[in-house]
Amino acid sequence: MDDATMARRPKVQPTLERGLVTPEGVVLHLKLASAGARASAFMIDGLILIGCIVALTLLAVLAFWLLSASYPGIIAVIWLLFFFALRNFYFTWFESGSRAATWGKRAMKLRVVARDGGRLTGSAVVARNLMREVEVFLPLTFLGFGAAQGFVSRWLMILGFAWTAIFLFFPLFNRDRLRAGDLIAGTWVVENARRDIGTDLIADQAARPAAISFSAEELAVYGQFELQRLEAVLRRDDPTTIASVADAIRGKIDRWDNINDRVFLDAYYVALRGELERKLLFGKRKRDKFDTIA
Repeated sequence: MDDATMARRPKVQPTLERGLVTPEGVVLHLKLASAGARASAFMIDGLILIGCIVALTLLAVLAFWLLSASYPGIIAVIWLLFFFALRNFYFTWFESGSRAATWGKRAMKLRVVARDGGRLTGSAVVARNLMREVEVFLPLTFLGFGAAQGFVSRWLMILGFAWTAIFLFFPLFNRDRLRAGDLIAGTWVVENARRDIGTDLIADQAARPAAISFSAEELAVYGQFELQRLEAVLRRDDPTTIASVADAIRGKIDRWDNINDRVFLDAYYVALRGELERKLLFGKRKRDKFDTIA
């Protein structure tokens, strides 16, 4: 093939669409967060942390003033402990929650998911966030205190900032936009754009005659996470995915009615949503299929 022919060929743009295979073998199509969205989320989280640190510092200054600087060492140690806990547990706490996202990620409509399609585990969240210490916080903290004490040379400063820059820009140099922490923890950061929870889907189903009903036991196998994924499948309306998801749910609840897959999923979606909302009124939240509630 000559150069002119190659020049005329359209360039294939990299896509952020990925297929997430669930433990049931169902492929769910997700869109990875772009590097820009991840950077924006981190900046928002950084501003929140800075605001908290400023407030913590003001409290420390107030403590110095109230105690007449009688215990400067103790106050400094408490400040350092709170600073360490804040920058570590802020990310871990929020990403371990049901939304799997910090405030910055929520603002950018992102969330963390497991790349193997299973449940996002606590160990994965801890691993990806401990790596942030190695990537960003420890080098910058060392350089900051070292510069204040005067024992950091110019070359050490350059090396420290270069180390941090490599990890900060790492998502730009791999197709899945992964941080080093994502590689170790086996996670993705994906778009989590939310619409009104199934209003139009409920309205569409309500206009049809009732096709099938489900028992409480058949609805108890899934939770809110699976409901959201099912809603995404119904909105996408891809026949192959519809058939795959319907087969997976039929197998899970051992229900093999002779009924159209789309009609089956519509009915199951409405029934599952109603069941979860009913239980929520009694304070029983089933986050996903792994949760066991009475």
